[in-house]
Amino acid sequence: MSRDSAVDVDGATQVVGVIGWPVKHSLSPPMHNAALRAIGLNWVYVAFEVHPEGIAEAMAGLRGLAIRGLNVTIPHKAAVVPHLDEISPVSRTLGVVNTIDNVDGHLSGDSTDGPGFMRALAEAGEGVTENRVVLIGAGGSARAVALAVAEDAPAELVIVNRTPQRAIELAELVKQAADFEAVRAVGLDSPELAEVVTAAHVIIDSTPVGMYPDVDVAPVISPAWLRSCQLVCDLTYNPRDTVLLRAAREAGARVLDGTGMLVHQGAIAFERWTGQDAPVEVMRLALLEALDDFSRSPDH
Repeated sequence: MSRDSAVDVDGATQVVGVIGWPVKHSLSPPMHNAALRAIGLNWVYVAFEVHPEGIAEAMAGLRGLAIRGLNVTIPHKAAVVPHLDEISPVSRTLGVVNTIDNVDGHLSGDSTDGPGFMRALAEAGEGVTENRVVLIGAGGSARAVALAVAEDAPAELVIVNRTPQRAIELAELVKQAADFEAVRAVGLDSPELAEVVTAAHVIIDSTPVGMYPDVDVAPVISPAWLRSCQLVCDLTYNPRDTVLLRAAREAGARVLDGTGMLVHQGAIAFERWTGQDAPVEVMRLALLEALDDFSRSPDH
């Protein structure tokens, strides 16, 4: 962490943070602390490593210590739900929460991943409306992104997954929750996958393929299927330049890495906790600096 990211703490400091297992290498603390410092709030953002068996105690501690709010990351996004007083309609549909707001002991949960992705897309001057979209993966992030994409009226949404049944279940969830019929599922080994990917306008990879430390594995789809008129998005942010994005760039396609989604989902949580506009560029610069520090570390 750079010297500029140090935070003064006193008896009036309000605490927010992130829980996960593991969470020691989270990049959210430098990103949020830079934002809090930029707008002059006497707050601090801390990473709390919570064992999966300690969720109930952690939620009681959130109330008891008057911690103002938490981000929630793997593997706790579903486990926290029974311990909250209220969850948003999106979180109820998804069964997961990634942001908790604590107002006088009342805990409310929401999922900011989908809106965060859509903000990042719009910031890049891109969109999904009336476009053919391929979403690879059916996990937690994919579920949030699928709902958000469906609500923006694409021409078609095709969900691709190694286990076809999970893709089918997500497609059905989107149909029911978003009242969107132009969605279907395709297995990763389906003979029609090449045609589906080639015909897409927007490709979104929500899988961990290419994520640190396995940065040199083959992309989840063949680079031969990518075209110059496409937008290729990878939700991975470490590294920013994944194997898929390198292949897309070589094909002449436009690319969007995962840092935008991480910044914007964090900004939505920040605005909810503080009631103030998030300094998005400050958050982005702090995140990119933290990523650079991570990549230069002798341990990596």
